[in-house]
Amino acid sequence: MSLHTLAATLSRAEEGGYAVGAFNVSDLNQAVAVLDAARAERSPVIVQAIAGFHPYADEGWWWDRLRELIISYHEVEVTLHLDHGRTFDDCARAIEHGFTSVMIDASRDVVTDEPASYEANVELTRSVVELAHPRGVSVEGELGTIGGAEGGVSGVVEDIVLADPALAADFVERTGVDALAVAVGTSHGSVKFTTDEGGQTLRIDLIREIKERLPSTFLVLHGSSSIPPEAVATINRFGGILPESYGIATTQKQEGIGSGIRKVNQGTDSHLTWTAALREFLAARPSEVEPSAVIGVTMAAMRDIVAQRMREFGSAGRAA
Repeated sequence: MSLHTLAATLSRAEEGGYAVGAFNVSDLNQAVAVLDAARAERSPVIVQAIAGFHPYADEGWWWDRLRELIISYHEVEVTLHLDHGRTFDDCARAIEHGFTSVMIDASRDVVTDEPASYEANVELTRSVVELAHPRGVSVEGELGTIGGAEGGVSGVVEDIVLADPALAADFVERTGVDALAVAVGTSHGSVKFTTDEGGQTLRIDLIREIKERLPSTFLVLHGSSSIPPEAVATINRFGGILPESYGIATTQKQEGIGSGIRKVNQGTDSHLTWTAALREFLAARPSEVEPSAVIGVTMAAMRDIVAQRMREFGSAGRAA
């Protein structure tokens, strides 16, 4: 069986001192690209989807097909994870459709999109854990506020509210989460930091302090894409209008892994690379009308950058 829980996948990463990449996919073609990379690199992988971010009319149908696709890669160790579930219902639906892990992001109020109170975060997160654990499903929570715009492009980088180590210990004790996404200086979206220095400000000291307090909890890095400059340049050269932006340096992520990070979320890198390949191909072949031609090019581009990240995170060659 290719499907594993997040707790099982990250337990092996903890023992090996590496991190597992968690790659956002928006359709089945992107999922194939990620799974092909994992198979080629002999790496465990976390395939994750966000509720509402897909082109399909029926989300349940999409989630069922995604799970079936993963199972067909029987030689690849995969965790199927719901990323940034905003409500209890998001998580419950994902569990119903066979996800082996869910994230409840109760750090922000779903109505106002303002930072939620600590007690509200604890209450909602605990309720998801109480639903998931009896069903053999892992749960990831979030503490602090990770900046940027999850799943989109924003010209304004939201303020980052760093995780409090003392609250992190209390949060895990009261909720029972398996993994904890901690705000330690990263930012979501394709617009992260306006200077290169922004990508060098990961709070390694904070990661270490939280890990010391929570040695048995798997720490997660969100908003940690690197923003490949060549992809941004290609998109803009062929009609895009992305502003200049800087992501988290690879060396910073690797230092974070060495300090206790075990899951590294990546969405923007692969989506920028996918879009760059799409724009360049269509510009070079303006009369092309066969969808499979361009889809094949975009899948290959995404596969390559996912494989690169697996090597950088230390998970390549770690599959059983």
